[in-house]
Amino acid sequence: MTDLPALTETTTLRRLVEYAGASGDFYEMHYDLAFAHSLGHPELAVHGLLKAAYLGRLVTRWLDGRGRLSVLEVSYRGMDFRDRAHTCRGRVVATDGRRAELELWGEDDTGRRTTLGRAEVIYNEGGS
Repeated sequence: MTDLPALTETTTLRRLVEYAGASGDFYEMHYDLAFAHSLGHPELAVHGLLKAAYLGRLVTRWLDGRGRLSVLEVSYRGMDFRDRAHTCRGRVVATDGRRAELELWGEDDTGRRTTLGRAEVIYNEGGS
């Protein structure tokens, strides 16, 4: 199995606001700290789909033009919070000709897997 180089993102307040504006997801737990605290969260929560985007970035950065991401599936298993490292990891678990299947996951700053996923990639002709 081939491991992908890890990708670590630390989501700032600015990134949360930019993502909320781009996605239209203005749920208060992403920008209102008092509201997040009222829900029992220690900090502002990172959008689930933003964590999915980080996993997509992990794959496309690893591919580096050698192919394309054709499938990305993600399941959320825990919260991630502003200003804390979120590390994306992955590995190739199967190959078939020009196709490969990847196992993906994101970890919070304690190493707990908060986001699970899988991807399929299609390599360009003549490469893998």
